[in-house]
Amino acid sequence: MELPWHVDLLQGLPRRTVSMDVHGKAMTCSGVDLVDILRHAGAMPADPLRGTDLARHVEVRARDGYTVVFSLGELDPTLGKQRVYVTDQCDGKPLPADAGPARLLIPGDTRPARSARQVQTFIIE
Repeated sequence: MELPWHVDLLQGLPRRTVSMDVHGKAMTCSGVDLVDILRHAGAMPADPLRGTDLARHVEVRARDGYTVVFSLGELDPTLGKQRVYVTDQCDGKPLPADAGPARLLIPGDTRPARSARQVQTFIIE
């Protein structure tokens, strides 16, 4: 399933404020948990994952060609509990063109390697 980025992906979903240090700069951004987006799109079940769903993953592709991958198992709040946020605002403003229209923030990561910016599409397999 391909889910192209559009601001409507965040509409009606619970917004969260998340802070993270990215390359020495403290960021406070607003966005939506990736799990909520995937569940709302029907790409991830609401029940705890099991069986074949544990082999599935989401690939996040950025406009600049950068790609990161998360297994659905690591995102499942009852299993891996990895929190990944799709943010579209930082410090109360929309993201600048070189970072937007959306970026990932993963506060549990020890470095920001998977905090992709310029998010363009989500591929769920």
